[in-house]
Amino acid sequence: MKQLLLVFVGGGFGSVLRYIIGKSLNSSQNGIPYGTFLANVLGSLLIGIILGLALKNNTLSTNQTLLLATGFCGGFTTFSTFAYENHVFLKTGDFTSFALYTIASFIVGFSAVFLGLWVAKQF
Repeated sequence: MKQLLLVFVGGGFGSVLRYIIGKSLNSSQNGIPYGTFLANVLGSLLIGIILGLALKNNTLSTNQTLLLATGFCGGFTTFSTFAYENHVFLKTGDFTSFALYTIASFIVGFSAVFLGLWVAKQF
């Protein structure tokens, strides 16, 4: 039960922060949803650091990893919003934004995880 509560609390904080970033940076006028992109990239970087630290000499406990990686990063990042935003690009015929957003999200997101793992190794 404690582990469920940790995931719940972490997810709540992550979701609220993602909402704030999305409200601040996403708008229908600027095309690319920068808030979602930023949340997903930062979340990818954080999960790389968190899991890297968790794997390195058990620097983080199981409970800390659940709170931060599963909870916070799980609530902070969002695949469903990413998928919906891509649906909107396709529906409106904005194939350029669709391609740029999708490719950039995957490349930068994966790179951020690897960078996070590398950063964790340095500690």
